[in-house]
Amino acid sequence: MQLSGIVKVMALYVGAVIGAGFASGQEIMQFFGHFGYWGLWGIITATALFAYLGAVVQVTAVNLRSSNYREVLDYFLGSRLAKAMDIFSMLMLLGCLGVMLAGSGAIFEEQMGWPSAAGVVFLALLIIVILWFGLTGVVAANVVLVPLKLLVVCGVAILSLMMVPDVLPTAEMAAENHITGNWIWAATLYVSYNIILSLAVLSSLGRHISRKEAVIGGFAGGLAIGLAATAVTTAIITYYSVVINYQVPLLYLAGVVHPAIRFIVSLVIWLAMVTTAIANAHGFASRLAKSDERRYRLVGAAACLGMTPVCLFDFSSVVQSVYPLFGLLGLILMGALILKPVIGIWRRKAKKVEL
Repeated sequence: MQLSGIVKVMALYVGAVIGAGFASGQEIMQFFGHFGYWGLWGIITATALFAYLGAVVQVTAVNLRSSNYREVLDYFLGSRLAKAMDIFSMLMLLGCLGVMLAGSGAIFEEQMGWPSAAGVVFLALLIIVILWFGLTGVVAANVVLVPLKLLVVCGVAILSLMMVPDVLPTAEMAAENHITGNWIWAATLYVSYNIILSLAVLSSLGRHISRKEAVIGGFAGGLAIGLAATAVTTAIITYYSVVINYQVPLLYLAGVVHPAIRFIVSLVIWLAMVTTAIANAHGFASRLAKSDERRYRLVGAAACLGMTPVCLFDFSSVVQSVYPLFGLLGLILMGALILKPVIGIWRRKAKKVEL
């Protein structure tokens, strides 16, 4: 299957960011919905950052001809800081993979009445099969699943906005929430939280696309994320007084459109777990295996199977304590991604002036 580099970049970028939290609506509500229409300004800020950072990461990966994220980290952070960030990144990739596997088990148990272990093992085996085909399999899975996720998530949000009842319960927008009380800071943390996984995935394309494809794909991927977030945020703000009481706001919005769509949304949330789990497993395997395809498969399989027993533990407390740490670590990386290109341009201009 021949795909343009632009499509590959967009699919992997959007697939990494739009995970189960996004597809459920809970992530968007926590970071943006609580701020009311100010949250839309947060979306605009996040979209600009996603578009810029996506292009910067992908162009850098192409220039370095990278096959994994460590080479890109070295470029932006220097070898010492990159080494520490590398360790944290690998732990994050494994941790997030475990969370997605556990989430798959929860959906199998709650939605289908099957043992949670079935959902965990099924997703683990599915990822192993996809990784068996290497980067081609990862890209193909995202090219198929990402448009489906976007179509359903955005479709439910837009259709629910067309069916707003004349009267809705009133409720004040939360001035503060457990993420942050400032929409600018919330937008910044949201991007920084997602940038580590995005970098891990996008870096593996460094040897497979052109510089032009990198710029357009990274920028367009960021815009696609922003458009989807805008649709979901607007719907959540509109129905805020009701969805504030739901763990999965998008399921309520799906019920507004039609009760039958609730099952479809549940399936899409699971598919979002699939793409996020693939991104984590691929990022981890490509980091340790580099260009060795056999080792890549073995590392990917070992990561999936190794995290399966861990999913028997309660991840809610782990997520609440560890994810904010990932966001703070992402701030360091995001700062470097923003400043290094600007400093490079300034230095080139300074040299021209001296000449």
